[in-house]
Amino acid sequence: MHLTGAEIVIECLKEQGVDTVFGYPGGAILNVYDALYKHSDEIRHILTSHEQGAAHAADGYARATGKVGVCFATSGPGATNLVTGIATAYMDSIPVVAITCNVGVSLLGKDSFQEIDIAGITMPITKHNYIVKDVSKLAETIRKAFRIAQTGRPGPVLIDIPKDVTGNKTEYKPVKIEPVLPMDPQDICQKDVDTAVAIISKAKRPYIFVGGGAVLSGASDELMEFVNKVDAPVTDSLMGKGAFPGTNSRYTGMLGMHGTKTSNYGVSECDLLIVIGARFSDRVTGNTKKFAKNAKILQFDIDAAEMNKNVLITDGVVGDLKEVLKRVNEKLEQQSHPDWMKKIQQYKEKYPLTYHTNVLTGPFVVEEIYKQTHGDAIIVTEVGQHQMWAAQFYQYTKPRTFLTSGGLGTMGYGLGASLGAKMGCPDKLVVNIAGDGCFRMNMNEIATAVRHQIPVIQVVINNHVLGMVRQWQNLFYEQRYSATVLNDAVDFVKLAEAMGAKGIRVTTQEEFKEAFAEAVKMNAPVVIDCQIDSDDKVWPMVAPGAAISEAFDENDISHS
Repeated sequence: MHLTGAEIVIECLKEQGVDTVFGYPGGAILNVYDALYKHSDEIRHILTSHEQGAAHAADGYARATGKVGVCFATSGPGATNLVTGIATAYMDSIPVVAITCNVGVSLLGKDSFQEIDIAGITMPITKHNYIVKDVSKLAETIRKAFRIAQTGRPGPVLIDIPKDVTGNKTEYKPVKIEPVLPMDPQDICQKDVDTAVAIISKAKRPYIFVGGGAVLSGASDELMEFVNKVDAPVTDSLMGKGAFPGTNSRYTGMLGMHGTKTSNYGVSECDLLIVIGARFSDRVTGNTKKFAKNAKILQFDIDAAEMNKNVLITDGVVGDLKEVLKRVNEKLEQQSHPDWMKKIQQYKEKYPLTYHTNVLTGPFVVEEIYKQTHGDAIIVTEVGQHQMWAAQFYQYTKPRTFLTSGGLGTMGYGLGASLGAKMGCPDKLVVNIAGDGCFRMNMNEIATAVRHQIPVIQVVINNHVLGMVRQWQNLFYEQRYSATVLNDAVDFVKLAEAMGAKGIRVTTQEEFKEAFAEAVKMNAPVVIDCQIDSDDKVWPMVAPGAAISEAFDENDISHS
């Protein structure tokens, strides 16, 4: 088959089983869009309002489905508008393939119109990237990109294609793409597994910390068996939510800056911390010199570079977590730690998560969403206070149901990601929870939801301030609210209606209950504007530079 480069791009996407692409056209990528037009019955294209929305949508699609997300952008500003979305995927190890087109080969390096070295720009934030100057190498490069994106530790890959390459012709041979297999089990060192089993068997007070790697590896069943065998309490990171059920009695809530006191105190007192696919983010560890200082640390991770990177460990096992846990489970005898489990249960009873129940608050909104969805929705968030409330007060029982920007902390992530999640999982209810500051960043994607009839529910926790930054200003900057008050006249209900969506404003708990129930029934894009107090805070909290054992809450402040 003699095809143009643009036609090869589309044929390769079909080979890979791609059914949805998110993007925005322009001059340099016109040939690809023209080829896509002829295959619109096989690959659906979602025209976003901004290229950043396309990158986040591809990311959300990948997180929700486990497949590779794909986005398109043209040269110059189109390509650079993808950068934040690519960096978001990179920090959270999400498989995305971004395809950009550039000026012709003869124009590269000459400051041509809308020329940018996007491969150079994205080199630090991609797992790999390519610029393809020879059409005969295009198909092979695309296939490599998909393989790299989803093997080992996943991540984004960028392919930049000069415009003349998309128009040139070459011989194309279809290839049957084999399913990507996890890391070769033979790569796991059995001696390391045996050492891990020996360390676990000697522990008296073990604690298990679950990160995003457990979600990415699909290791939930093996993790459940492991937890029961170890007889230990379980905490998680933002990225690890849903890998272990939040409704399980062993679960103690999130760890770190806004983790529960139970998890923070328990990890600080344990004699063995078993880390499953987590990278010791500073938001989890607090002061690393004081983190789990009474414990040996045993780390399971697919990436050897994570071992001893942020926290010195005692021992570790490198490999795909699903296989690592299988190996450990085969060797490990049943453990029993009744006194330790009893102590952690007492902490759970003494330090529950609480909030003011008599008014409309972020935690109430999240709990009500949980009740009405019976815990069976995909929850997407932006970044800030609402993100922490969504992590604390919704009980995630399955992986790939909590989508959030953990590593980069990208305001404006959630709405685009929710569109991608809904496209990937059309039978699931998808709710994006945002603060008003975050919603402003990419609220134009409401128009995308309406244009393509993507029924996502957008809940805005509207406190008229940049809530998390204000919380820090309140606690650590003597209430100097510099540039965090959003005291303007933006009306989110009118804005939603102007873009063709349903807008509802609520000020009470009853109004929110009714509004959310209505939104679920509508099966259409809906924006619910929830008016809450400007000084509501996320509790507990660990101050910057403090140990996680120094977590404090509202009661601690009032008694000090």
